[in-house]
Amino acid sequence: MSNLERRPDETWAACDTATSAAPPEIVTAREVPLGGPRAMTVHRTLPSKQRTMVGAWCFADHYGPSTVSETGGMVVPPHPHTGLQTVSWLFEGEIEHRDSVGSHAMVRPGVLNLMTAGRGISHSEVSTPAATVLHGVQLWVALPEASRQSEPFFESHEAVEVQVADARLKVFVGELAGAGVPATTFTPLVAAEIMLPAGGSVELPVDPSFEHGVLVDAGPVSVDGVTATRTELAYVGVGRSTLSLRAGDEPVRVVLIGGEPLGEKILMWWNFVGRSHDEIVAYRAAWQRESGAAEPDGSSPPAAAEHPDARPRFGASDHHFEGSPLPAPVLPAVRLQPRP
Repeated sequence: MSNLERRPDETWAACDTATSAAPPEIVTAREVPLGGPRAMTVHRTLPSKQRTMVGAWCFADHYGPSTVSETGGMVVPPHPHTGLQTVSWLFEGEIEHRDSVGSHAMVRPGVLNLMTAGRGISHSEVSTPAATVLHGVQLWVALPEASRQSEPFFESHEAVEVQVADARLKVFVGELAGAGVPATTFTPLVAAEIMLPAGGSVELPVDPSFEHGVLVDAGPVSVDGVTATRTELAYVGVGRSTLSLRAGDEPVRVVLIGGEPLGEKILMWWNFVGRSHDEIVAYRAAWQRESGAAEPDGSSPPAAAEHPDARPRFGASDHHFEGSPLPAPVLPAVRLQPRP
């Protein structure tokens, strides 16, 4: 899913990492409409002014359950990405993915769809006729400096299920509780769907070098003694070797994300992760030029690349999509700066 509704002046950088001495920090979601008149609302916890990253995880949208007949479903035209990986995970529904490296895949519950943008990729996402309800999360991972100009690619993996105490885990990135998935990562990461019955609890063994986020789909849930409710994210700093989850009177479902702190400042604007204002400007210009998108004032996209012999950054943009690619929003009138 694209970050379609972020204001064009929203930019983000990695913030300081908390340690295990601090109790879990609750990040409240903000509602963001995606789509047209019958927009599907998503709940966004990353990035926020409170916290911008968890490990290298730099974006988290939680959506649904939403009835497709009421919202119109998901129809995201071809759009670009740079410097990141998109992690698509569904609880319910089905979404068709196509991208500029020729991938064609269905996002379904229990299956990880992982797209590495690297130097640049474009893709589209459309819910299928089989999807009557859409319910899931869309996550992004910032690529480190050494890997962010890599060639783009796509992969898909079945989650690995494991039972730990009262908890049923579906691990879909990295390793947790002895279960692992061979998804490509460029920094140490983990992600899992975790379900607890009413009154259930679990002490999960976790890597103490990781910071973690617990995104609540169904709750409330106690995270190391601090209660998080539906759509909230509980942030836990580095230094813990276990993570305690406890359900109350209702069953719990959460998505756990974690990883070693990235240790790099990033600049994130629209669908791009870069390192400087000038990079973002160049990414935007390349997308407008390669997609043929008109500027908001009706003017034509830039006529030529800075280096005409350079290969396209975002590849083919039609993806068998019936409609136009998504134009980039207008850049703000000030230089984009990383937040402290």
